[in-house]
Amino acid sequence: MKRRIGAALAAVALLTLSACGSSDSDGGKDETAAFSYTDDLGNKIALDEMPERLLVQSSMAAALTDLGLGDKIVGVFGPLKADGDAEQVAGLDIDSVEDVTGGGDYGDVDAQKAAGLKPDLIITSSYLEPDLWYLNEASAKKLKNLAPIMVVSFDGKTLPELLDSTERAAEALGADLDSDEVTATHDAFTAAGDRVKKISAELGDRTILAGSAAKDYYYVSNPKVSPDLSYWVDELGLPLTIPDNPDEGGYFESLSWENADKYPADIFLYDDRIGEAGLKLLDGEKVFATLDAAKNDAYVPWSSVAPPSYQAYADLMDRLVDDLEKQL
Repeated sequence: MKRRIGAALAAVALLTLSACGSSDSDGGKDETAAFSYTDDLGNKIALDEMPERLLVQSSMAAALTDLGLGDKIVGVFGPLKADGDAEQVAGLDIDSVEDVTGGGDYGDVDAQKAAGLKPDLIITSSYLEPDLWYLNEASAKKLKNLAPIMVVSFDGKTLPELLDSTERAAEALGADLDSDEVTATHDAFTAAGDRVKKISAELGDRTILAGSAAKDYYYVSNPKVSPDLSYWVDELGLPLTIPDNPDEGGYFESLSWENADKYPADIFLYDDRIGEAGLKLLDGEKVFATLDAAKNDAYVPWSSVAPPSYQAYADLMDRLVDDLEKQL
């Protein structure tokens, strides 16, 4: 239960993210099925026909669109249009798919609307296994009556590993990973990473703190757990601060606003889901205002939840570098 509460809090305030992905080659393949796949949680899915009608969590839907499967997506659930949500679905034509997100608690889905779409397969991800991203237990139970649920897990994976897991799932669904378009996204990811490495060296001794804000708490993200941040730190040298007392789940440390100066910061990398209201909240906190980042208005947006595709993260890193260059 604590893990589920932690995942919900991360979704509302600061998410960001152990099993490695498995595919049909790992013994889970049903030779008699037209579609057979064993997902990252060990769920064995076998269908008499290739799935052509997909109901997909919104950021995963954007990633599958990047991989050429957009025409199969008939519905989505999860954030689409609120403050800070746009980058979660970058590349997805949100007007072409039915939104079945419910109006209740986190992870609620309108099961009646979902049933009307007649999905062959439902797809989401997991940041903290076995919790499903933007599906609570009640919704997952209802959706399982409509179609199998395929899960791509990000738990414990590096950024390239989670992107590869998405591609494996996409390939099983018919994506051509050898196409020029997909190859170009890998090249773009490498080039953007080189830019991050270069700006990291140019930042010198500047410190960067990644985090978010809510009414009662200030959240410091943990680069050791978040796949994107850890990749930027460990592989590309970005000088991000690592909190010393992360909450259960490990993704961030929750602090009271009175302790918002626990970690110094020359640049504040803020979770862009907080939107303008969140930035105003930061500006109004007196202790946070003592940080050099606040004094110098050195705020840089960070898309802590992005489509898990090489193209999406190439674009994200390019934007990150463009914003960091303004701080030099």
